[in-house]
Amino acid sequence: MKVNTNTGQKQKTGGFLGWVERVGNKIPHPFILFLWLILIIWIISFICAKAGVKVIDPVKGEEVIAKNLLSGEGVTFALTNVIKNFTGFAPLGLVLTMALGIGLAERIGLMSAFMRKTILGASPKIVTFIIAVIGVCGNIASDAAIVIVPAIAAMIFLSLGRHPLAGIALGYASTTAGFSANLIIAGTDGLLSGITNEASKIVNGIEIPVTANWYFMAFSTIILAIIITWITEKIIEPRLGKYTGKKQIEEEKLSPEENKALKKSGIAVLIYLAILVALAAPKNSFLRNPTTGSLISGSTLMSGIIPLLLILFLVAAIPYGKAMGKIKKSGDIPKYMNLAIKDMAPFIVLAFIIGQFIAYFNWSNLGYILAVNGADALKAAGFTGIPLFVSFILFTTFVNLFIGSGSAKWALLAPIFVPMFYLLGYNPALTQMLYRIGDSTTNIISPLFPYFPIILGLFAEYDEEAGVGTVLSLMIPYSMIMLLVWMVLGIIWFVAGLPLGPGGGLLL
Repeated sequence: MKVNTNTGQKQKTGGFLGWVERVGNKIPHPFILFLWLILIIWIISFICAKAGVKVIDPVKGEEVIAKNLLSGEGVTFALTNVIKNFTGFAPLGLVLTMALGIGLAERIGLMSAFMRKTILGASPKIVTFIIAVIGVCGNIASDAAIVIVPAIAAMIFLSLGRHPLAGIALGYASTTAGFSANLIIAGTDGLLSGITNEASKIVNGIEIPVTANWYFMAFSTIILAIIITWITEKIIEPRLGKYTGKKQIEEEKLSPEENKALKKSGIAVLIYLAILVALAAPKNSFLRNPTTGSLISGSTLMSGIIPLLLILFLVAAIPYGKAMGKIKKSGDIPKYMNLAIKDMAPFIVLAFIIGQFIAYFNWSNLGYILAVNGADALKAAGFTGIPLFVSFILFTTFVNLFIGSGSAKWALLAPIFVPMFYLLGYNPALTQMLYRIGDSTTNIISPLFPYFPIILGLFAEYDEEAGVGTVLSLMIPYSMIMLLVWMVLGIIWFVAGLPLGPGGGLLL
């Protein structure tokens, strides 16, 4: 579907949302933001080193002093480690590896066809819930789902005699406010865990696997889908009423060729999964932990989950591409992969500067000093546990209004909060989980979110008078209710002492 982003004159918003838009527009690009932060760290390190700022390591009892990045030693570190800081930035390899498989599947049309197949084939009685589930899990296709799902949902709602704007709202809320959740391990897990582990090194903390939040996020997917369905049918649709617009669209049903290609792709995936199960079944399998025999903790299966997922996407994409005539020779596969990596250029550029920022922050010991002092202050104030968790989530939602990039935001917050929470006795997996709750829910009410103009244009296709206020008025119920429910779920999970995922505990 062609999306018209020319919506005419933009409506003005006042109050808090207007203030968000004005302030947010003044925030520079994340690359420039981290460049400024690096300069600030250099200056602060100079001041702290001259002032003799130091703390006592609460574990080893050793003295940790602030190191001057502007000293000869500091400049030498900076000059000789630029490449290492970049290539050693953990999320870089994880994200690019996943991009090879997901990008291939997306470029040949598999992801779009799969979403249309699952959504268009849903029963009218459960279509809202199915769209919500597909939307929440859409981050497996990265940001593509934010464009695809709302457009398809609008068509389906219109064909069922329901208001298409409700379909767009449903699709946008599920793909964006529920972005971090998923039923399976996705690229988001690899990206965030990589940054978390880099931050944990500041206090010589433990590393967490990409599966550290899997149980919680998989369960969250179902809960969020139920909540999104309820909001859509009980709040959004009654508010919109009956659609009286002239827009009529024929459903973009799958062609016989696409259906046949999807079937071949599905068979290939089932064969691949059957082989994995057969390899993992024996008690002495190389995929298990060699000591305990576990398939979860310390196993080759979990350690190699990223390359195994890459193979999964290749196994699914190649038969589909061949059946559709997109892959005619073996050389076509790397060509599509090249295009996928090209799409990752903005992330690669951002990873370069973030890698430098984290390395300088670690070397100067400023992160460690800040974490120890922050942890001591929180302990002295008695501000731990649930009040601390809720405050951190709300702080993240506020920052999220101004910085849409989840990786940039976590790279900014993780070096401070992961060590601080660690010194309070909380597992990095818990800190990461709390961040993920706050990271997504306010995206849909931020006019600064990169896909906001596209959704605004999609609204205008069905209602020429729809503007920023229309979108925000429909998104606020989703944002606020999903945030509340997700926070409560997180608190219940913590109180119950449930593991967040394989290798993801709550306390140290």
